[in-house]
Amino acid sequence: MDTNALAASLAVDYPVLNIFWTMLELFLWILWFFLLFKIITDIFRSHDLSGWGKAGWLVLVIILPLIGILAYLIVRGQDMGKRDVEQAQKADAAVRAYIRDAAAGTPAEGGDGSGGGGRSHVEDLARLADLRDRGAISAEEYQKAKDKLLV
Repeated sequence: MDTNALAASLAVDYPVLNIFWTMLELFLWILWFFLLFKIITDIFRSHDLSGWGKAGWLVLVIILPLIGILAYLIVRGQDMGKRDVEQAQKADAAVRAYIRDAAAGTPAEGGDGSGGGGRSHVEDLARLADLRDRGAISAEEYQKAKDKLLV
């Protein structure tokens, strides 16, 4: 049998509607796996469940997957959304704190040896300018200290 006849017989054996049905089944499997992993993650992330509660939900979701997932979504679905929002807010706050610390120029290891509790370069330059303006240091001393600070 040549390839054209084989392709034609395969096309007759598997009509277009069966292709759509297969694609729907594949999509539903992917959706089910997504829900399964999302729910298992939520079970372990939940702080209001005891260890036995987590074990019970996990056994129910794994042993009776369809009933377990539907029951979990019905019973704890609203709290699941709240936990997602709470985790996103915590992650956002952590990123903002990191950016704020990095922008402030705090030395990571206290590398300047000043023991100043993590002052920024801007604060140090302002302090030097104040000392120069009050006459505590000369312009030459100010310039040397500024060069040393900016290196």
